[in-house]
Amino acid sequence: MNEMELPQYLREDNLSEETKTLISSLPTFKDSVGNLYNYRGCWYYPNTLQGVINYEKGFKPQETDIILASFPKSGTTWLKALTVALLERLKNDTCPDHLLQSDNPHGLVPFLETSVFLNSSTPDLSKFSSPRVFSTHMPFHSLRVPLENSPCKIVYVCRNMKDVLVSLWYFRSTYFNTKEDMESLFESLCEGLSFYAPVWENVLSYWRGSLEDPKQILFMRYEEMKSEPTAQVKRLAEFLGCPFTEEEEEDGSVDKLVELCSLRSLSGMEINKSGKAFNNLPYSSFFRKGEVGDFKNHLTPEMENKIDMIIQEKYNGSGLKF
Repeated sequence: MNEMELPQYLREDNLSEETKTLISSLPTFKDSVGNLYNYRGCWYYPNTLQGVINYEKGFKPQETDIILASFPKSGTTWLKALTVALLERLKNDTCPDHLLQSDNPHGLVPFLETSVFLNSSTPDLSKFSSPRVFSTHMPFHSLRVPLENSPCKIVYVCRNMKDVLVSLWYFRSTYFNTKEDMESLFESLCEGLSFYAPVWENVLSYWRGSLEDPKQILFMRYEEMKSEPTAQVKRLAEFLGCPFTEEEEEDGSVDKLVELCSLRSLSGMEINKSGKAFNNLPYSSFFRKGEVGDFKNHLTPEMENKIDMIIQEKYNGSGLKF
């Protein structure tokens, strides 16, 4: 792929001299998109690494900040939509469906390292009203660098690695317009050699953080969000400090919000059917099946078993189980 076709955060043209010196000493790995560098145990494309460093140097948290975290393709879009809808329902001057119909969840909740801090360690954040809502795929140990003593809220959503693999494969095929084979992406994920990988380190960093400080970090599972959406949305609302009132529960507000943010509803909105993000990426590419267990239609039993064994080994002793 020609570098000019890549979105900026995947390229290598935005590095400070300090970062160039740094990456010259870092472990490196080349995949089908470009060079990846291992920084603090996580693999990044160069410009994204610059965004991480800019964030670590320059982010000034506010007490009311909310940060939505995940490994890619783990339910990020859904979590963003739910959070936006929960917060917007508190405002009298607008309604949540209007906001979600005017922009994609990723436009409403930007990524810290690939958007907000991509070009500068001192971006203008004046357009963000309180509570500011950001997102990230960084592991917790990088996210927390500028957050010391900050009470801001962090919500992490995790998903079965086998479904993450399938979703990631479809997304990369659309994003990069390539026919990357499933087996090569499978091997990369299993070896911990892909963008933001290793998966298990990303998940475990937030899992451990949630055990240490459950008032700051809410750990959510995609599978539970699918099987009991009402209960999980109420849990999210409680954590964010905007619980549903008895009246709201009685008049069906919770179910209405769940339906508003459903895959069927979001994918059917005009903005998500015809709109485009950076690099002309269609918003529709963020909505596929969203099913639990779709991996069974794509992975061989041998592939399933290998991932199961890796996860069992990596999560052993952590208390986290799938």
